[in-house]
Amino acid sequence: MAFKEYASYDGLGLAALVAKKKIKPSELMDEAIARTEALNPKLNAVVFKDYDRARKTAAGKLGKGPFAGVPFLLKDIFGNCEGMPTRNASAFIPSVPMPHDDILVQKFKAAGLIPFGKTNAPEFGLVATTESKLYGPACNPWNLEHSTGGSSGGSGAAVAAGIVPLAHANDGGGSIRIPASANGLVGLKPSRGRVSHGPDFGESLDGIANDLVVSRTVRDTAAALDAVRGFVPGDPVAEPPGPESYLAAIKRKPKSLRIALSLKRLDGNPLHPDSVAATKHAAKLCEQMGHKVEEATPNLDLRMLMDAFVGAFWTGGLSAGIDQIAALTGQTPTRQLFEGMTWAMYQEGKKVTASQYVRAKAVNNIACREMARFHETYDVWLMPTLSRPPEKNGVFKLDSEDLAISFMPQLDYVPFTPVQNMTGQPAINVPLYWNKHDLPIGTQFVAPFGDEETLLRLAAQLEKAQPWFQRYATIMV
Repeated sequence: MAFKEYASYDGLGLAALVAKKKIKPSELMDEAIARTEALNPKLNAVVFKDYDRARKTAAGKLGKGPFAGVPFLLKDIFGNCEGMPTRNASAFIPSVPMPHDDILVQKFKAAGLIPFGKTNAPEFGLVATTESKLYGPACNPWNLEHSTGGSSGGSGAAVAAGIVPLAHANDGGGSIRIPASANGLVGLKPSRGRVSHGPDFGESLDGIANDLVVSRTVRDTAAALDAVRGFVPGDPVAEPPGPESYLAAIKRKPKSLRIALSLKRLDGNPLHPDSVAATKHAAKLCEQMGHKVEEATPNLDLRMLMDAFVGAFWTGGLSAGIDQIAALTGQTPTRQLFEGMTWAMYQEGKKVTASQYVRAKAVNNIACREMARFHETYDVWLMPTLSRPPEKNGVFKLDSEDLAISFMPQLDYVPFTPVQNMTGQPAINVPLYWNKHDLPIGTQFVAPFGDEETLLRLAAQLEKAQPWFQRYATIMV
């Protein structure tokens, strides 16, 4: 590697080197490409490479955003970028370059980030691991036998391995927070309406999904949110109020917070001891910083909520998306073009009635009301991000058309994260704990709708109390 210190800087740190003319953007891009070529054969994190155009961009005139000159990777789900294909990790979608950037990518570029490729994902982003038939499994930089989580698993692996300091990710059931937990990263899912899906989409999965990044520092995540946030005329949901700058806001300590702690699943069943230990560790840190922590859990009807999530929004949204792609490409969906689980969910989605969908919306609204009530007492809700340590690749049987075998085990693995997608609340994974096998065990903090500021300020406080940036994944050392 020409720039061995590359991974000792976060995104804002690399941009500062560029601004001070201590390094050229083209040198940073060459380093990112060299690291991709050296590490990707082991990681399988990057599935599309756009090196030539990225090098031309890096050698040209850059914008003056906070990440000016920093190499960047986009996920192969959304993040549509002119000249790059977006295949959703599915053989059903042809490898056709996108005709234009979506608004999110326009804003990433305006911030100075230079995309040079696309990252691995599971087919249509449906699961909590990254092992599609089209691309093959992504491997965790902390232990190559283990999963990177999903669905932004390629982005998580690329950041944890030091290929890029931050990468695009999106989250429809935990897909920012899950890979952040599995790879020892910061991962914030923004509130509904915070980030636009324009110009091609009004919202994703009826407002369940949203985009941002996975990163190694809280300040990179805060700066990224500053860069991409904002209502765009035509968006179906207005952006909730927030500070003028999240990056500026994290410089101030949060007030003494009332934190609710959950050490069991919402159905009362136990969690893996490592997940409990990680959460207790985070709670103790919070108490040491002056916050008040007590065990409490919102009164959510988990069965009804997950029935709505899976039975209406997830399968119905998938079915609508596949049918839309079929209309655009002139293809007919057939079993041979999909993985078994995807095909089964597509078939289930075709059965969703208008009545079921409206009832699912009502269930969702009840959950939103309950969480609002809960946060009248508690500023933040703390819990494990995953029910257990990162699984090994191959554990989940994704080609089975029996959803009890292929999909339902996913919900056991991620018992909390889909709830925030349903309620639209912001939630962040913070890397504070590694188990005896040196695998990251993330903890999740949830705030009221629209209150990313509290989460980022708390995460920055935790980062200062227990710095994690210099703890490198095995493959990076």
